[in-house]
Amino acid sequence: MTRQRIFHPRAEEGTVTVLIVGFVVVLAMLVAAVVDASAAYLQREAMHALADGAVLAAADGAQSEQVYTAGLGEQAQIDPTAARGHVADYLSATGAATDHPGLSWQVSSDGAVVSVRVSAPLDLPITPAGWQESTIVTGAASAVVDIR
Repeated sequence: MTRQRIFHPRAEEGTVTVLIVGFVVVLAMLVAAVVDASAAYLQREAMHALADGAVLAAADGAQSEQVYTAGLGEQAQIDPTAARGHVADYLSATGAATDHPGLSWQVSSDGAVVSVRVSAPLDLPITPAGWQESTIVTGAASAVVDIR
């Protein structure tokens, strides 16, 4: 004895809709993550470029002062106070505070090496529920004024 299967088309109605909605939700989450990651990457590159320029300004300023006042040894000594002044002048001249609202910076020097660290908040372009609306992005650079 064989049984015939009866196909009920109504039993599977709406299944594809649930699947499509699920894919759309996953796709939206992926787009949000990629857009936010790209924005953070570009901000980080901007912070690194800003730190590079600032540390070079500090190193160049320290080198030129020593050349004209004390002569050259093997390495130029970097005055921390002068380095901070050169970094402040550089950041002011480039309009960094206008381009990156909330910009903060730190300069450290041990005499032969000067380091600059810049940070600025980044408002994420797409903020899904449960994510922070902003994050801090940092860039850093160091320079040694080697005369050899």
